[in-house]
Amino acid sequence: MGGLYAVGDIHGHVDQLVGLLFQVGLVDADGAWSGRESTLCMTGDLVDRGPDGVGAIELVMRLQSEALKAGGQVACVAGNHDLIMLLAQRFPKQKNRQGTSYYKIWQRNGGRETDLELLTDTHIEWLRRLPVMLLVRDRLLIHADSLLYHRYGRSIDEVNTRIGDIIARDDLDGWDILMDEFATREAFIQRPGGVRVARSFLERYGGTQILHGHTPISAVTGRQPAEVNEPLIYADGLVVNLDGGMYLGAPGFIHRLE
Repeated sequence: MGGLYAVGDIHGHVDQLVGLLFQVGLVDADGAWSGRESTLCMTGDLVDRGPDGVGAIELVMRLQSEALKAGGQVACVAGNHDLIMLLAQRFPKQKNRQGTSYYKIWQRNGGRETDLELLTDTHIEWLRRLPVMLLVRDRLLIHADSLLYHRYGRSIDEVNTRIGDIIARDDLDGWDILMDEFATREAFIQRPGGVRVARSFLERYGGTQILHGHTPISAVTGRQPAEVNEPLIYADGLVVNLDGGMYLGAPGFIHRLE
């Protein structure tokens, strides 16, 4: 069994990600998978705010295929930016409950016109099939540091199925609720109950440690994004924040889990 690695929200910074993966030996000089039986966990938010969201999608799709052939794995969950881009693509003129079009919401959240122009049916189908929770080598991989998952089920399969159904049915009421839920964060860093909340979350969904992105580490610690080059491990080691804040100008990092 190879190494276990994790990286946070990419937001279209493809070249930066490839450079980080090369540094730890997961890709070669041509950007092809070289991690053999290693596993890479990704917290979603592949698109928006950065230069090449579709390029990020294509990179992850390719690395998933190459890693699988080599006996490795690239595990990726959907982030809220990945989902809102799907809404903007399919229902650009439809409005949410507050009267704002999904297209406008996507733009306000860093949506890039070039991404929608380059998005193909293959990309869309891949995004629609992304899970929102995964258990990878006893680590619980999610996007948001939020309890939103409780609304959709008491198991990973149930949560993935129910949210997948909302996406598949184009359930706009369901979409509105889901995107509102994704606005919540910092569930596991509450004082004094964060450890208790994290432990309860793991007891419900499984795993020994939560891996998430969604909330830039600099926003939690007050450090400058350029100074963030490692994960934030908190809640007595039960939770790992991997969002290095690439879109804020941070260098990014690949975290190797013990």
